[in-house]
Amino acid sequence: MSSQRVKIVEGGKLVIPAAFRRELGINPGDTVIVEMAEGELRVRSIPSAIRRAQELVKQFNPDGRSMVDELIADRRAEAERE
Repeated sequence: MSSQRVKIVEGGKLVIPAAFRRELGINPGDTVIVEMAEGELRVRSIPSAIRRAQELVKQFNPDGRSMVDELIADRRAEAERE
């Protein structure tokens, strides 16, 4: 992991070095996810956070079934029984 020394400026703002912004794929004005974990401040781009969430959810559906299709099929079956 690369590191770089930066200062906290007026108002508690942290300037993310340009090389890090490029690597994360973030630009001025973008929204990012910031979290505290194990005593560290972590910054992630929104696309990175979405990918991570998808990976976590995939653990519960390893064969890639469409949960939406299954839900729709269940609802249709219920409607037919009524």
